[in-house]
Amino acid sequence: MRHWLLGFLLLFPLVAAAEVRDAEKHFFDTKLGNFQEELAAAKHQGKTGIVFFFELDDCPWCARMKATILNQSDVQDFYHKHFLIFPIDAAGDVPMTDFKGREIKEKAYALENRVRATPVIMFFDLEGNQVTRFTGAAKSKEDFLLLGRYVVEGVYKEMPFERYKKANADQK
Repeated sequence: MRHWLLGFLLLFPLVAAAEVRDAEKHFFDTKLGNFQEELAAAKHQGKTGIVFFFELDDCPWCARMKATILNQSDVQDFYHKHFLIFPIDAAGDVPMTDFKGREIKEKAYALENRVRATPVIMFFDLEGNQVTRFTGAAKSKEDFLLLGRYVVEGVYKEMPFERYKKANADQK
């Protein structure tokens, strides 16, 4: 009986740390549609940059990421500490103002950025320059957190993500 109780107590902190929260409510920020203003807000808040999550309503990989990775509290907390995060509907007609101040619809912006499959996760610095791009669903929350660290630590300036991932395989 003692061994069972000890095992339970050792596992409880892991369970508590992996709280599941709705991705739509807790991962994404509310977008105003003016990304020049969002850049200013990110700078003011001391963020590393902005993340766009290009998606489609019927994308099974987008849904999988939301249900298995973006809903994890530790993922949400890490990304919110370092980024403002916005969903972009790759087929959407919602108008937005891009980083350069141009009025453009979401789907035109997605096409302009060569989003042909979803999800596509794009990271931008505080000047509105794309610093890295990840196409497809992350395999695990550890991979997605590593992708965030890759950008936060500025490693994207030195090597591709796949090389960084291999170099950090033992730290997952």
